[in-house]
Amino acid sequence: MTDLQELYQSVILDHNRKPRNFGALPEANREADGKNPLCGDEVHVALVLQDDTITDVRFTGHGCAISKASASLMTAAVKGKTRAEAEALFERFHTLVLGKDADAGKDLGPLVVFSGVSRFPVRVKCASLAWHTLKAALESEAAGPAAVSTE
Repeated sequence: MTDLQELYQSVILDHNRKPRNFGALPEANREADGKNPLCGDEVHVALVLQDDTITDVRFTGHGCAISKASASLMTAAVKGKTRAEAEALFERFHTLVLGKDADAGKDLGPLVVFSGVSRFPVRVKCASLAWHTLKAALESEAAGPAAVSTE
C-alpha cells in the first residue's frame, strides 16, 4: 500500500470512528432517508435550507466505514454552500467514485480520499448513498422526508 493510500484509509477510518455532523437536526426543513438494500447501509440526512443556502446539515444512520465516512465528509463539504453548489459537488463526487474523473478529484479537497472506490464497484453505492440522500433532501418539500434507494 502506498503512503497516499494509507493516508486516505486513515482519513476514512477517522471519519467512521468520529463522524462529523452526526446526530439529529430537529430544526431541519429538508430531509431524506437513504438505504442500500444490498448491504444494509441506511442514512438519514437532515438540513436547514435558508435563502437557498445549506446553513446546517447532519446525518444519522448506520453502515460500513465508507458509507459513514462519506456522509461525514459530505456534510462538512456542503455546509454553507448554495443548493446549486451542493448539487454541482454531488456531480463531481459521483464522477470521482465512478472512476470517470480525469483530474482524480484534485479539486475536491478531503473528498479525494474516495478516489480509489471506483476500483471496487460494489463500494460505489456505499460512498454515494449519503450524496444521493442529500440530493433527495434538497429536492424534498418541508413536509417530510423523501426516500432514496441505491438498488
